[in-house]
Amino acid sequence: MNNSIFTDPALLAEISRVTRTKSIAKDEVLMSPGDKIVFIPIVQSGVLRIIRENDEGKEIFLYHLYPGQTCAMAINCCQAHKESAVRAVAEDDTEVLLIPVDMVEHWMKYDQWKTFVNSTYSQRFAELIEVIDLIAFNNMDKQVMHYLNERARATGSNTLAITHQQVADELHTHREAVSRLLRTMEQKELVKLGRNTIELI
Repeated sequence: MNNSIFTDPALLAEISRVTRTKSIAKDEVLMSPGDKIVFIPIVQSGVLRIIRENDEGKEIFLYHLYPGQTCAMAINCCQAHKESAVRAVAEDDTEVLLIPVDMVEHWMKYDQWKTFVNSTYSQRFAELIEVIDLIAFNNMDKQVMHYLNERARATGSNTLAITHQQVADELHTHREAVSRLLRTMEQKELVKLGRNTIELI
C-alpha cells in the first residue's frame, strides 16, 4: 500500500484486510467498456492510460493515472451501479491496489477517504475539461502534441513505441491526417519519426 496516501490507522487496517494487489504487464488491459465494476484500482507503481470508447468502437484518450491516483470514472460507475465506460491500459509494468466496490461508500466515514474521492473527482474533471478544450478550440496539431507529451511523461521517455494508427485511434481521427501532421512536425524539428516510433525533440 502506498502509505503516502492515507495515514488513518483504522482506514489502513481496513485497506489491509479487504484489498489485494494486482500486477499488470505493459499494454495489458485492466478493464474494458462493458465490464462489471467489481473493484476500484489505486495505482501503486507504473501508469494506467484511460481511454473512452463509444458504441462503434471509436476511442479517445482521456488521461493517465499515476501512483496514488484512481479513476473517477470507475468510482462513478460503481456508485451508479453501471458497467465500465472506459478502458484502462497499463502504460508500463504497473501494480494496482484493488478496492472492493462496496467499500467506496462504506469508507466515506473516514475523512481521509472522503477527501481522496473528492480530490479524485476534482482532478479528473479538470483533466477532462482540458481534453474538451483541446478538441473544441484547438487545431489537431495541438491535440497530437498534447497527446504525445502526455504519453512521454507517463513512460518517462521521449521516444514512444507507437504507430500513427494508434495515435489516430486514441484521438478519434484518421491515420492519414495524423501522418501528415507528424511529417509537418518533423519538418519543424518537433519530432523525429522512426519505424513505429515517435521521438519528441
